[in-house]
Order: sequence, then C-alpha cells, then structure tokens
Amino acid sequence: MSVFARLVEQLASLLQPLCHAAAAAAAIVLFTALVRLLVHPLSRAAARGRRAQAALRPRLAELRTRHGKDPERLREAVAKLHAEEKVSPFAGLLPSLLQLPAFFLLYHLFSSTTIGGGSNGLLAHDLFGAPLGGRWADALGAGGVFGAAGVVYLVLFAVVAAVATVNYRTTKRTAAENPVMTQEAEAAVPGLGTVGKVMPFMSFLTLVTVAVVPLAAALYVVTSTAWSAAERALL
Repeated sequence: MSVFARLVEQLASLLQPLCHAAAAAAAIVLFTALVRLLVHPLSRAAARGRRAQAALRPRLAELRTRHGKDPERLREAVAKLHAEEKVSPFAGLLPSLLQLPAFFLLYHLFSSTTIGGGSNGLLAHDLFGAPLGGRWADALGAGGVFGAAGVVYLVLFAVVAAVATVNYRTTKRTAAENPVMTQEAEAAVPGLGTVGKVMPFMSFLTLVTVAVVPLAAALYVVTSTAWSAAERALL
C-alpha cells in the first residue's frame, strides 16, 4: 500500500503543473490508462478469439444439427472442437480479471485513514470539491445532487450511462445477428448461455459501483469502462 501510495503521489506531482488541484485525480486516470495498456495485448488476443469463435459458427451449427437430441454428446463435441481449434469461450474474461487487483488497491488506498503507520495524505486531495476518498452519499450530504461534489458524480454517472447504453446496443445487435451463438455457448459450457443473456445489462451495474465506492475507485471504473468501449470498437 505504501509503495502504491507513493506511485500515485509521484504521478500527481508530475501532473501538478498541468492539472493543478485535480492532479491526484488525473494521476488516477493516468494510472488506469497504464494498467489498460499493460493488458491491451490480452484484449487483442480476446478479440482474435471472438473472431475465431465466429469462424467456427458453421461447424458449431452442424454439430448442433447432428447431436441436437443428445445434449451431453453435443457438449463433448463442441468442447473437442474448441480444443482442436484452440478457441476458448472464456478468452474475453482474462483482461477484466487482471484489472481487479488494481481496482482493489485503489479502493483500499482511498478507504484507509492510515498507510504504513502514518496518515493517508491522499485523502486530502479532491476533484472539483469532491474528496477522492468520499462517496456519493457524502456528496449528497455536503451539498445535495447539484452541489459542487454532486455535480462531479452526475458527470461520472452520465459517462457510465452513455457507455453502458452503447455496450447494451452492441451486445444486443450481435446476439440478434447471431442467434445461434447463445445455444452454442450453452452447449459448450452449461449455464454460459444464460450468462450471455444477462451480460448486456451488466454494464448498467457500473452505475451502482460508482455510487458506492470511493471517488478515486469510481474514477478508475469510469476510465476503464470508457477505455473498454473504445478498445472494443477499435478491435
């Protein structure tokens, strides 16, 4: 925690001449971008995996026609095909999982009043009047929805809602264009098809995350979510 706190402080010092009072918040955004750059090769691999999965659709449809009345045999055949072609239905999950440690570090860093036996100086930083260690409930108590801190959260909510809407439409459009994919996923891994139906709505849960975590962690979530949407469109 102490090492991570020093990293954030050093990034904030570098950004101080440009961002002034918002330097610590800018440091968190920069840190998020660095994390996303580190996992970008995995994101590219996940994109290749999605394209490979798409290329297998005719063969998967053929397997479904052949073994449609025998679910167990269908699962085995689909798993064998994925193994032969080195395609994993879970390829897209790895970049997200590798980001969790960074998120939890930020969460704990801005939830702790002390670090290494001393006071946590990072809690003194804010973003346009909203403390980086504060939460939406604190902003509402301090000045209401349209107070200085409340407006910061309104902007974050607007960004997350916009990204979530784009993700929702993209996922629904993909599902509509490829209705057999959910069936194939269910055949490969029982329950995965159901998860796929729920996934379009998962982006909207980010709104809840932004509301309940410290502002610093919320900045990480918002930046990472926006990056994911742009990265997916690019890839």
